Amino acid sequence: MNGSRRDRGIALARRLFGDTMRRIEMPKRFRRWTVEHVFGEVWQGEELTLEERSLVTCTILMSLAREDELRLHLTGARNLGIPREKLEAIISHAAHYAGWPVAVGAFRALEEVWPPGQDARNPPST
Repeated sequence: MNGSRRDRGIALARRLFGDTMRRIEMPKRFRRWTVEHVFGEVWQGEELTLEERSLVTCTILMSLAREDELRLHLTGARNLGIPREKLEAIISHAAHYAGWPVAVGAFRALEEVWPPGQDARNPPST
């Protein structure tokens, strides 16, 4: 892996979320941990592809009913080029293990960040 954890983390967070992460309020130290450790180290492993990590993260967040964070990661999945149909399929599959209500919330979050029929390369303006 080339570059510092910070540089790798910033590059990946920008790829996933654009400038959205800058607008999320968090203490400076926690932001540093997020960038350096989560995105600069954990998300950099070679055992899973970036797309697989994104799908796993979305599934976990859905299962835990963390809809705010799920919206952010659904946006990241979209920005990686993961098809909307694949996101719908993981939500439907996980519903049988995590529960129907969390799946309904996940579909609601998906619709907010990626309305049906909208082109993946044309995200809604915020």
